[in-house]
Amino acid sequence: MGRPAMPLGTYGNIRTYTRNGQCYARTLYRDWDGVTRDVQKHGATESAAKRALTEALRDRVRIDGNAVITPDSRVDVLAEAWWAEVNNEDKSPGTLRSYRDRLDRQVLPSLGKLRVRELTTGAVDRHLKAVRERHGAAVAKLVRTVLSGMCGVALRHDALDRNPVRDAPRITGGKPKKDPTALTAPQARQLRNLLTYDDTARRRDVPDLVSAMFATGLRIGEVCALRWDDVDLDTGTVRTGGMVVRERGKGLRIRREASSKVKVRGLRLPTWAVTMLRRRQEANPAGELVFPAASGGLRDPSNTQADLKDALGAAGYEWVTSHVFRKTVASLMDEAGLSSRAAADQLGHAKPSMTSDRYFGRNLVDTGAADVLEDLE
Repeated sequence: MGRPAMPLGTYGNIRTYTRNGQCYARTLYRDWDGVTRDVQKHGATESAAKRALTEALRDRVRIDGNAVITPDSRVDVLAEAWWAEVNNEDKSPGTLRSYRDRLDRQVLPSLGKLRVRELTTGAVDRHLKAVRERHGAAVAKLVRTVLSGMCGVALRHDALDRNPVRDAPRITGGKPKKDPTALTAPQARQLRNLLTYDDTARRRDVPDLVSAMFATGLRIGEVCALRWDDVDLDTGTVRTGGMVVRERGKGLRIRREASSKVKVRGLRLPTWAVTMLRRRQEANPAGELVFPAASGGLRDPSNTQADLKDALGAAGYEWVTSHVFRKTVASLMDEAGLSSRAAADQLGHAKPSMTSDRYFGRNLVDTGAADVLEDLE
């Protein structure tokens, strides 16, 4: 019986010899196509030759530029291989930022030095329990998602024979979901009026921005992305399909790629919103953005959320968030007898349940919301 073949991606003993004053290091390496090949490098000294050979073998363990993961690979190498794959997927900058934070703050500090074969269900379970105890259930759930994705990469490289994360107990608990909270029409009118008396809110351009959210049900990022090219004041419509996002290392940009929060659709506006927008356009006819930052560029949704929180607190509506505006639009439509389908179209949801499921694009202009929202004037 012949000698068994070496495992894929491994090599035998390194032999050295000298020829013509040059030192050589040589070994047999079993490539990922199953063929065992002779690999040789040279250097000025025996140590230099061995170092050159081991570096060549290290670089050989690559397929299409991605490091091949083995059971003996370190978890931090696996993490970066997974991260490289995720970066090539169509994920929002916010999702990528959340994944990277979990890698850098929870996964790599605690598990990075382990070998892939040491990622057992027990190790994963202990880590997730520790994360939950220190950071809460929400963070632990996201760490679980990251670890599961990493183990999926290891599975595809045959470094694991199963995904240990799937066998770990589910993470339960966290903050209980609150019942939907919305403003009544009188409350919405009162809030809009109160904001106009707040000098700080006016200086930060909060009143008109809040009116635009009430008039459309759009998110802050969607409203900040509106350009005058998206608005037709003659027909009283606005076309949305962008979201202002901040990408790490790149700054603010308008994301227009389809996602659970970016959906192209046209919406009819209530007449009071058309009046407000016409006033803004006349005040700044050369502007490109409907709601620009003070400097004239894109408005940061995070900073705008902070401005909004200050204004709502000063108005006595500290319990209100920007999401309450969307709930208010949906609730008023429901009270007026409009269908859940119309509400889903207005808010950009793919399903009447107003979830974040994938949107199937209808591009409806008149959902009936504009007539209902006239009462907010």
